[in-house]
Amino acid sequence: KTKYSKLIFRKSDTVPEELHQMVQESFLTLREHNCFFQDLVRIKGKDFLTPVSRILIGNPGCTYKYLNTRLFTVPWPTEGYDTKYCSPQIHDACKALMRLNDYLHIEAVKALQGLNLFETKEIKDTTVIDREQNIATSFKEQGSVSKDQSSVCVPEDDRSLKNRTSYNLTLLNYMDPLQMLYLKQEPYFGMGSMAVSWHHDENLVERSAVAVYSYSCGDSAVEESSEQELTGRDPAVWHVGLKVAWDIETPGLAIPLHQGDIYLMLDDLNMTHQHCVLAGLSPRFSSTHRVADCSRGTLEYILGRCELALQNLQTDSDSMALSLKSLEAAVVKQVEEIHNEVEFEWLRQFWFQGKRYLKCTDWWLKPMAKLEEFWRKMEIMTSLVLSEVRKEQQMEEQRNETISCFLLLLKERQKLRREWTAR
Repeated sequence: KTKYSKLIFRKSDTVPEELHQMVQESFLTLREHNCFFQDLVRIKGKDFLTPVSRILIGNPGCTYKYLNTRLFTVPWPTEGYDTKYCSPQIHDACKALMRLNDYLHIEAVKALQGLNLFETKEIKDTTVIDREQNIATSFKEQGSVSKDQSSVCVPEDDRSLKNRTSYNLTLLNYMDPLQMLYLKQEPYFGMGSMAVSWHHDENLVERSAVAVYSYSCGDSAVEESSEQELTGRDPAVWHVGLKVAWDIETPGLAIPLHQGDIYLMLDDLNMTHQHCVLAGLSPRFSSTHRVADCSRGTLEYILGRCELALQNLQTDSDSMALSLKSLEAAVVKQVEEIHNEVEFEWLRQFWFQGKRYLKCTDWWLKPMAKLEEFWRKMEIMTSLVLSEVRKEQQMEEQRNETISCFLLLLKERQKLRREWTAR
């Protein structure tokens, strides 16, 4: 109650049967179409294939980055976007996951409202200030707080709740543990084989909720062990493990996950705690819904950055020759930073593993072609800077400043190109 109060568990019988059917069919459809892929991730300068296979589905143009690997969403059917899927079945699968996303958003809002009411009640019970007692009571009765009470510790407004539960994507996971030659053992509490080691989820909006739908499939005979004398967790059943971050004194928690169970990690739980996934014997799917921090991770963002960089390129109306508007160090630096960003955070990330998305949709091909076109123009801009700084007529101080910042970014580009070539 004290250490794990922000973990909310919902048994499968609380979820509408129609939704279960749609979602579970969508998992199997995506597996049949070979849409799950192991990711090549980078940890401490070394590449590893993930034991879990994944696919990212979500808002068109969104991406999600973890362990130095950027995943690109297969768009779910969104109004205003014409997404062509490779088959009607894949369209239906994406639509079902969007339905699940809407359902989990509502559940997360309700859970956070319940958590806030609980915390408000605790404040009310411990405070000695009448005014705060009255406000807490008023919130409980009316569900709202007037503006002049905003300085008091009371639940947040609806907009904040919505922002922290409006899932923009889901990372789907699939793993058949019997196909794995080796699974790491949980090191602190003896919880058994881990499909996913202890971690915090990365690249999320601060204090946003994470919602997970779990589906173990396959032979129901291995779903649960018949031995009554087991101590600890049943190794046949998948579990989610939770522990307080950087603390192995506080007992860890292992919760069994059966077909269609849901759990929510609310508020700051993802930061204060770590979680892992403990393998059972059956193949398992999960749909992990997140509010990804897309401030630097949407197609709209990177296209905007490219357009900003290209503002420094001009074309002579007569000769059609290209030239730079400014050679100021700050302008050159900004352009070359964007040049590196589009090459290493987008183009190389996409083409490194991106062709696999064609099994679902060709949605990203046109945007990537556009980004490549912008990148080529930035390559020309780099050549133009080199040409200009070789000319003697420039003022030496400005020239040295430009060369200094320019060389740093060129060295960084060269280093990253070598790394990507090696990969």
